[in-house]
Amino acid sequence: MQPRERLAFSPIEGRAPLKFPAGIRLVVWPVLALEDWDISRAMARMVISPPQGQPMLPDHPNWSWHEYGMRVGFWRLKKVLERVGATPTVTLNAKVCGTYPQVVAACIEAGWELNAHGYEQIPMHKVDDQRAVIKKSIEVIEKFSGKRPRGWFGPGLTQTFDTLDYLSEAGIEYIGDWVLDDEPVTLKTAHRPIVALPYNFEIHDIVLMALQHHASDMMYVRAMDQFEWLYKESAERPKIMAIACHPYLSGVPHRIAHVERTFAEILGRDGVVSWDGAKILDWYLTQSCNS
Repeated sequence: MQPRERLAFSPIEGRAPLKFPAGIRLVVWPVLALEDWDISRAMARMVISPPQGQPMLPDHPNWSWHEYGMRVGFWRLKKVLERVGATPTVTLNAKVCGTYPQVVAACIEAGWELNAHGYEQIPMHKVDDQRAVIKKSIEVIEKFSGKRPRGWFGPGLTQTFDTLDYLSEAGIEYIGDWVLDDEPVTLKTAHRPIVALPYNFEIHDIVLMALQHHASDMMYVRAMDQFEWLYKESAERPKIMAIACHPYLSGVPHRIAHVERTFAEILGRDGVVSWDGAKILDWYLTQSCNS
C-alpha cells in the first residue's frame, strides 16, 4: 500500500482533541538509539572523511567513533537521563544484545522500554528477507530481556511499501518512522492496525550534529524553541515532543551538558512528564477518536 492508502488525510484543525490525564498537558518522548556497526561494511555515519575523500574498508576511524558511544557515551547519557527523570524508549539493533550485553542489561535494570530497531544497522531496502529480519530482531530482544518489544524504528528510519504489513504480521503495535503529525495516528495494514507515534527528525542529534553540523548547544536552543511553541499550544490540546539521542553524539563531553539542561528545563515545567513509547501507545488506545 502507498502511505496515503494507510491513513486518511485529517487536518489537525477541527479534529477532536485527545485528552491526557488530569494535570498533564505535554509529554516528552525521549528516544535513545543503540546500534551495531559492522566494521566489514560501510559505516552508518561518518564523523571524519578519509584521505582523498575515498571511503575505505575497514573504516576504523568511524567505527571507533561509534564504539566510544557504547563504551563511554552511553553511560554518561544514562546518568543524565536518570538524573533529570527522563524515561526513554531504547530502540536497539537486536544484535546489540550480543555485542554489548552490558549496555542492554543496564537499560533493563533502569526499567527502560526496549524497542526493536532491526537486527543490525542495515536499511530495510537492503535486507534479503524483511520478514525474517523482523522476526529475528523481535525474538532476540525478547529472549534477552524476557519481554517482547511492542514498537519499531527502522534502521535509518527505512521502510519499503510492504514493511508495515510485515511488522503488523509479527505483532508490532507502533512505529516511530513517520513524522506526519503532532499526535498518534492509526495506520491500516494487511493485518491489524499499527499506530504511528509523533516522532520528529529535527530535535534529533544526527540531524543537528552529524548532518547540519551545528554547534554543541544547538540541541538546547532548537529543543527549547520547539518546546515553547508546543507548550503554548498544549493549553488547548495535548502535545507530544520526541527528542532523539545517540550515545556517540549526545554522550560526548562537549554536548552532554546541553542535553542535560534541555531535559531538565523542559521536565521542570508544570504539566510536563516523560513517557516511553509503550505508555504513549497505551494512553492513545484509550481515546475514543484514535482512528
